[in-house]
Amino acid sequence: MRPHLSLNVKNLGKSVEFYSMVFGVKPQKYTEDYAKFDLQDPKFNFSMHEVSDDRLASRVNHLGIEVSDLKYVHEWQERFERLKISTLPEENTNCCYARQDKFWFQDPDGNSWEIFFVHEQLPTIGAEPPKIKLEGACATSSGGCC
Repeated sequence: MRPHLSLNVKNLGKSVEFYSMVFGVKPQKYTEDYAKFDLQDPKFNFSMHEVSDDRLASRVNHLGIEVSDLKYVHEWQERFERLKISTLPEENTNCCYARQDKFWFQDPDGNSWEIFFVHEQLPTIGAEPPKIKLEGACATSSGGCC
């Protein structure tokens, strides 16, 4: 089994460049208005469609990749820093009914993503992802969690 997600994006070229950095690979298929990443680690079928002026780009609450060890959160974040992708870390945070270490980032269309590790499950309620405003190499938050 492998999850699949398809997003509508405003600028396919810009999104392909961004997600190629995020995933560390080029898309398996790339046309004038479509791109598909056939990822193996994590196993994920991720595609994008460039939308015309009469259709909206996708808006979701947030997207995420759960990793199996805390060291992978740090590895992803170090790679993003080298690539100059702005991040917002949250360590030992209680949200989404779990205690987690994570960091947030946004794609060119403003979709929030988290790379996270769950330390333990908790009876706390979830919340919205932080409102992230990325400026250059820094990120700020108005608070919140997934």
